[in-house]
Amino acid sequence: MPTIGVKRDLLFEALGTKYSDDDFQQLCFAFGLELDEVTTEKQMLTREQGDEASGIADASEEIIYRIDIPANRYDLLCLEGLVTSLLVFQGKIKPPKFELCEPKDGKRQILKIFPETASVRPYAVAAVLRDIKFTQSSYDSFIDLQDKLHQNICRKRALVAIGTHDLDSIQGPFRYEARSPKDINFIPLNQSKSMNGEELMEFYNNHSQLKQYLPIIRDSPLYPVIYDANDLVLSLPPIINGNHSKISLNTKNVFIEATATDLTKAKVVLDTIVCMFSTHCQQKFAVEPCDVIQPDGTIVTYPELAVRQEIISTNKTNKIIGIQETPEKIADMLTRMYLEAEKMTDEDSIQVSIPPTRHDIIHNCDIYEDVAIAYGYNNIRKTLPSFMHIAKQYPLNKLTEQLREQVAQAGFTETLTFTLCSRDDVASKLNKIIDHIPAVHIANPKTLEFQVVRTTLLPGLLKTLAANRKMPLPLKLFEISDVVITDNETEVGARNERRLCAINCNKTAGFEVVHGLLDRVMQLLEVPWASSNNSASKGYWLQAVDDETYFPGRCAYIIYNNVAIGKIGVLHPTVLQAFELITPCSVLEFNIEPFV
Repeated sequence: MPTIGVKRDLLFEALGTKYSDDDFQQLCFAFGLELDEVTTEKQMLTREQGDEASGIADASEEIIYRIDIPANRYDLLCLEGLVTSLLVFQGKIKPPKFELCEPKDGKRQILKIFPETASVRPYAVAAVLRDIKFTQSSYDSFIDLQDKLHQNICRKRALVAIGTHDLDSIQGPFRYEARSPKDINFIPLNQSKSMNGEELMEFYNNHSQLKQYLPIIRDSPLYPVIYDANDLVLSLPPIINGNHSKISLNTKNVFIEATATDLTKAKVVLDTIVCMFSTHCQQKFAVEPCDVIQPDGTIVTYPELAVRQEIISTNKTNKIIGIQETPEKIADMLTRMYLEAEKMTDEDSIQVSIPPTRHDIIHNCDIYEDVAIAYGYNNIRKTLPSFMHIAKQYPLNKLTEQLREQVAQAGFTETLTFTLCSRDDVASKLNKIIDHIPAVHIANPKTLEFQVVRTTLLPGLLKTLAANRKMPLPLKLFEISDVVITDNETEVGARNERRLCAINCNKTAGFEVVHGLLDRVMQLLEVPWASSNNSASKGYWLQAVDDETYFPGRCAYIIYNNVAIGKIGVLHPTVLQAFELITPCSVLEFNIEPFV
């Protein structure tokens, strides 16, 4: 689920109303969104890069609302779309009507696709935003929307790559070709030196942002490239635009092109961008079309800005949601959700218009969902199903619930900790080396605290202890949850493992406490104690082992059916110090999946 950050004051100005944080959160909830966080640029920078982050002194203290957006609502990924949808939802404005407006001279911009592009990125679409007026905030929003779309529907530019250009600095008709890397020469965006395709790949190989897109075309014998009538390079999709046609605050006319391997998604992306930012054009909600000449010579006009009509049944809508509303009321609720609707002559039918901003509406079920959101999920009366269901609990979850109850009865308090943690939490703080840990790393971590998926439940429990140091001893905590471990034999390269972890914190380590808990759990699982000398035994036993996390000579494997399923021991003092603890702790952690 993508998250957008909008400046509070700018948002309230566009909405025409000032809200308290709680009131705006309630508005978001009613519209099906979630206000995730109220923060500032400085706070975000501190959390992501630490107190010593560069530029933190110049970071803004302006309040920012971070809002979680449903992954299929591309029209809400920028301030313009969010404001328009909220105003329509509140009934303050009617849903805008988007239209294609022909250029004043009657000559449309042309983009010709050459046949060679079929081997790398076969599709292209284009449009023009004419007489647009950028402010710093709308310009930033324009760039940010492109980035959000690239990361979301465009699948990191693999499916679609967007290029935006100052139309007054280039001249049509435009050509979309595929050429050898050595034959492509231009000055990339924000650079001063001309490079060919091979040099550009080498130059951006270590770029923090662009290096992730290079493999999309790096090994292709031909690179896609867009030229204008004067052979100026507009862009090398999906990597970077040319510097000559870059847009700025002074740009008045924007030429938008999108190359793709998926034509449907390219249309969605183009419709989204032009609909969101046509509000800043002199003629609001008007978009200038472009003619795209296909390799076979046919001409297709983009953007389509198609409005689709759907018919829904009032009775079926009420039945599926569990409400009793009139056709007029349902039509009003849909109109508030940006889907203009009206009752038909047939008392049961409602005609719904799907605008070009709502590409998430694929089936009538999506329309029913919008009715439910507008009605309010909390207002739907809870009822029992009118027919019986046969189901059973997933065995691993059933065992987890049974063990939770029994461990709690043994005097331990359950915790629920974050699945993500820092690299130090699973490595250096536990006296281990991160390269030796089979951890799944987050490619673009949001903060320093969430860099990897936990490979052990221990750091979460130790952090909980550190946050509750003032509580009376002993502190006995446990958690039964999943860890994630890399595994090349699985389809996704990683696997989940359900573990039980318990910790006893007291003036003495109290190894006998966690040992007693282990014996109790095994007793409940009907697993007998066995001798380690009996290799054919089906029980469990302890086998001494050295582990950097535990005190020397105070750690053992938990062996079940001759396989190590976990460890038990007394934590090393340096581990306690790393988590800001001064009280001895004994720990038990093992995998419960073999007992299912």
